[in-house]
Amino acid sequence: NIVNNFVSGLILLFERPITIGDVVVFQGEWGTVRHIGLRSTVVETFDRSEIIVPNSQLVSEPVFNWTLSSYTARCIITVRVAYGTDIAKVMQILEVIGKGHPEVLTDPPPSALFIGFGESSLDFELRVWVASINNRLGVKSDLGTTIALRFQEEGIEIPFPQRDLHLRSVDENAGRLLAGKNRSRKSSHAPDRNMEKAGGEQGKDKAREEDL
Repeated sequence: NIVNNFVSGLILLFERPITIGDVVVFQGEWGTVRHIGLRSTVVETFDRSEIIVPNSQLVSEPVFNWTLSSYTARCIITVRVAYGTDIAKVMQILEVIGKGHPEVLTDPPPSALFIGFGESSLDFELRVWVASINNRLGVKSDLGTTIALRFQEEGIEIPFPQRDLHLRSVDENAGRLLAGKNRSRKSSHAPDRNMEKAGGEQGKDKAREEDL
């Protein structure tokens, strides 16, 4: 393993598939390359923890390098609106918001796309490009916030998942059981006629005593 890591380190240094400062994704972890040694490479994650990766793994396993040839990156904001909403109006609003952000590139320009019909929504995507991948999350947050506020102003509903249940048939035994429970509940809440009658007689006797 030591020899393998050493040879892999030489490959990284000479071929330079990754360099210090690159933003990479390795085994699902996002991070920035901070050091490349002969045996291992240090990747700092976005929460500032450091991952020591053997060079042999960087050579033999897939590594996504977001900044190999350029720091530009694409942001995709998924938007869902209620059925019945004007599709053209939604796409126009998304494009205007994308073009209005100062950190969004004009080339390629922002684009709004109608993606399809969801279970309870019409689905759209706003796709924009930013000059630096380091600003990607901030721009995505800004655009999402602006979209939500604009939709609220325009009265465009952002739906939540809904389910409609249609009962086609009920088992006969289950129906009888349910009906029996309902009858027992009604009878438990009904007033006792005998108690009411007894209470009424006691009230009359008390009234006679007071008159005497």
